[in-house]
Amino acid sequence: MPTATSLGLPNVRGRAPLLAGLMIDSFGGGCAGPLLLLFFVRVADIPLGTAGIVLTVATLFSIAAPAAVGVVIDRVGPRNLVVGAQFAQGLAFAGFFFGRSLWLLFLCALVTTVGQRVFWSSIFSLLTDISDPGDRDRWFGLGGMMQAAGFGLGALAAGALLTFDGDRPFLIAMAVNAVTFFIAGALLLRIHGAHSRTAAEDVRDAPLLRKDKAFLVLIGANTILALCTMLMGIGLPVYVSEVLPAPKWIVGVLLAGVSVVLATGQTLVVRHTEKRRRTNVMVLAGVLWAMWGLLMAGLLHIPAALVVPGLVVATVVFAGADVLHAATSNALAAAVAPTQGHGKYLSYWQYSFTFASVLVPAFFAQLFEVRHEFPWLAISLLALLAAGTIVALERVLPDAAVRRN
Repeated sequence: MPTATSLGLPNVRGRAPLLAGLMIDSFGGGCAGPLLLLFFVRVADIPLGTAGIVLTVATLFSIAAPAAVGVVIDRVGPRNLVVGAQFAQGLAFAGFFFGRSLWLLFLCALVTTVGQRVFWSSIFSLLTDISDPGDRDRWFGLGGMMQAAGFGLGALAAGALLTFDGDRPFLIAMAVNAVTFFIAGALLLRIHGAHSRTAAEDVRDAPLLRKDKAFLVLIGANTILALCTMLMGIGLPVYVSEVLPAPKWIVGVLLAGVSVVLATGQTLVVRHTEKRRRTNVMVLAGVLWAMWGLLMAGLLHIPAALVVPGLVVATVVFAGADVLHAATSNALAAAVAPTQGHGKYLSYWQYSFTFASVLVPAFFAQLFEVRHEFPWLAISLLALLAAGTIVALERVLPDAAVRRN
């Protein structure tokens, strides 16, 4: 255990099925997710424009899922919702494997996107339930690491599948994802008893979330920070391929590097920031993202020979912010949320990531078309705004929630 403690790892005894389920689930997502749009086009023979509309509409329908989860999670328990989401997504990907009708594929896409929202709206409540006292931040870090590692391995598998011709790679990916969802759901069924303490929680006296202005403002600040973390994947490929004098292969290397940091560094970051206030860690992440935005904008104004080294430096700064924010933001939300209605608060917390995912494509594209530096400069200003908001919120948030121990 001393070695585990030095690495920032929590006590995992009796909870290994949860870690295995998270990694297996993410492996399937990494394998099938990048190929889903191509599956519609190449296997189902649906035009690219139509396929994009189908997936977008399905995603829009899923926006209501966190609110629905918030209504029931403290009554039925987060584990049951997470398991249900896994099995539902497994059925949906089985439908992708067998189906070719546009309406059937739309139904499968709808079930998949709703299942994803339900999963993300419930998983942090489940991690809170199974964690020992004082281990919550470490569990959020370890859970994130397992998911990042699984997704990275799945993405490598997707790349390998694309080396084969015909429909086979896409069908294999859909089948693998369906199987991994069922396996993950079965593993998570083994998490029970003392590790699911809030399933029968009495929520009659839970506070009204809409009146909790501090938590709502915290959701707003985290929406900006989530926008920062998502902008890299959306903006970097366009920036490099359309503007910068840099080889296109550098995009994959840099994004893979960020994934490695997330897959290996979250518990270590938690370990080395345990004496720091959670709000201070999030403010530091915001400041680093502001620096990252300035570095990215500055790449247009340096000699061509320095662009690749500049991209590397900017990505290091981004990865530092990302790994600081990943576990700490969710742990802060879990600590601030009241005991009664805890699951409801954490389900609504996911709207910060939902809103960011909806906003980021338009945010980048519209500003990029006006001037190539504008998305990066805008995200720098927004990151500083989020950091300043968190500093102001610290005065009204419970001190016990802001401190890690």
